Amino acid sequence: MTISETRSTKQDILDFLLKHGQAKAVQLAESLHISPQAVRRHLKDLETEGLIKHQAYQEGKGRPNFFYGLSRAGRDRLPNRHGDFAVSFLDALVETAGEEQVKAVLQKQWQKKAAEYRDHLGDGTLAQRLARLVSLRQAEGYMAEIQPVTEDSQGEFLLMEHHCAIAEVAESFPVVCGNELEMFEAILPDCKVERTQWINEGEHRCGYLIQSQT
Repeated sequence: MTISETRSTKQDILDFLLKHGQAKAVQLAESLHISPQAVRRHLKDLETEGLIKHQAYQEGKGRPNFFYGLSRAGRDRLPNRHGDFAVSFLDALVETAGEEQVKAVLQKQWQKKAAEYRDHLGDGTLAQRLARLVSLRQAEGYMAEIQPVTEDSQGEFLLMEHHCAIAEVAESFPVVCGNELEMFEAILPDCKVERTQWINEGEHRCGYLIQSQT
């Protein structure tokens, strides 16, 4: 195996763990179509690099099961939209203009973003509009996907974002997450939008339940 192939496999492992939260070595092997022995070698390297961590769960009297997940360093390997600069800038703005003024600025920014999204989403079924929304979010650095709640569902969908492109900002200024929820509600006025998962509360992704009201 070449160095580039090794790096690609390691990145595939990181991407899988980002999307699914945790996985056993055998699950990774089956998903990536490589041997469990090869997966374990990559997992050992990634853990040595500090990019993943593992937890052991005892089930019955047998050997414990080891589940692997991303560390903070592993999550930070994905594009972050210059989060450190943004946080530093907002901190300076709080010091000079005050916290309420910063909240107003962030609110205005999300209102502007919502207007841009509405223009791109256009008309169409809810599924069509959500597909366009996912494409926009992916282009901005979010690992977004949409799934119907049930196989034949036309009015209930789950929007999942496995990576937050503004994670550092959201951690320091969680108000932006509230703004994001408001933005989704604004661009989907015929829907009820509810947050079901939140990275800031320790979940491995942010999730939104979107239900048509028509």
